[in-house]
Amino acid sequence: MHALLGLETHEQLLGHPILGASWEGFVVESIANALNARAQPYFYRAASGAEADLVLEWESGERWLIEIKHSLSPKLARGFHSACNDLKPSRQFVVTPSNDSWPLNEDTTAVSLPTALKLVGEAN
Repeated sequence: MHALLGLETHEQLLGHPILGASWEGFVVESIANALNARAQPYFYRAASGAEADLVLEWESGERWLIEIKHSLSPKLARGFHSACNDLKPSRQFVVTPSNDSWPLNEDTTAVSLPTALKLVGEAN
């Protein structure tokens, strides 16, 4: 996608409107590849506006909701909170391009992609 858009450098990508969608696709693909069929990944959207970028349904019945934001100060939209109310996940987090992890609220943590992959690898 980046080549088709003529984006040759990281700096060009950072200034392009495709950045968020590109990051989201990269994170979803990375997590899906790490699952090794131990969980079913899917996108969630309800007519009410509830939405989650990625939901993982583990063989154990555990459910994780994952939001993906290319931001070092991510804001959780009402749709994510509504999806959490609808699906009642056991874990919920936001994958950011940061190297750190920090709580966004009492139920949701911001994590790096390597941390998310580690969590997926350790699950079930």
